[in-house]
Amino acid sequence: MNTAESCIQIRDVSQIFRGGGQKEVVALTGINLDIRRGEFVCLLGPSGCGKSTLLNAIAGFMPPTTGRITVDGQTVTAPGPDRGMVFQEYALFPWMTVERNVAFGLEIQKMSKNQIRDKVDALLAKLQLTDFHERYPKDLSGGMRQRVAIARVLALDAPILLMDEPFGALDALTRRSLQDELLRIWAELKKTIVFVTHSIEESVHLADRVIVMTYRPGTIKREVLITLPRERDPGSAEFNRYTKELAQLVMEEQYRHQQDEIRTSAAK
Repeated sequence: MNTAESCIQIRDVSQIFRGGGQKEVVALTGINLDIRRGEFVCLLGPSGCGKSTLLNAIAGFMPPTTGRITVDGQTVTAPGPDRGMVFQEYALFPWMTVERNVAFGLEIQKMSKNQIRDKVDALLAKLQLTDFHERYPKDLSGGMRQRVAIARVLALDAPILLMDEPFGALDALTRRSLQDELLRIWAELKKTIVFVTHSIEESVHLADRVIVMTYRPGTIKREVLITLPRERDPGSAEFNRYTKELAQLVMEEQYRHQQDEIRTSAAK
């Protein structure tokens, strides 16, 4: 990739966790990755491979132990307005209505009431939430709560969206509906999206490129470019070819994880 095209650059990043008198854990090692502006990238791999750790480092929640992450040439040292984060757990304020949750970040930015109302109304309409604007999170389904969480991040207009298994806790039909909704928003708003998932099918459905990571310590095992046209048919032979290729790569790492656990158990 031409690095001039990339908005996120990750160079020789490693992440080591220490403390509490326990053995240090090498979560990531030697990560090098460029992500283009407007690209949809999925991070895929077994549990423990460091997908969320890498996403959190890009977000600025934790500086890498070694190496450097830059966004548009600026070193990431903390969270910033150029990166919006969507979590699996929704992270909504339970005492606020849908409308107030979406408006919260805009109020912090001290936008005018008219600007806030116009922007919130547009986002509620975009995410099919208009009829729920006075509801509280406890009154919403999981899928609706995640729509609110996405709307709240979109309100801040960050050019980069970082998404940590945002649909992982949802049923299959709701998950597919939100996947398609996200693709529509991505195509319309031209965001750069880095999306963590355990689902092979989800990665093929969503991504321009899938980054397959190894079991701990997390490294990049392979980058798989998904060249299928959109909208993608999960029943097609080409879709199935990609899922088989990715499944083999992930299962190799899952098997290595299982063998490590067996050896560790036998040594005790």
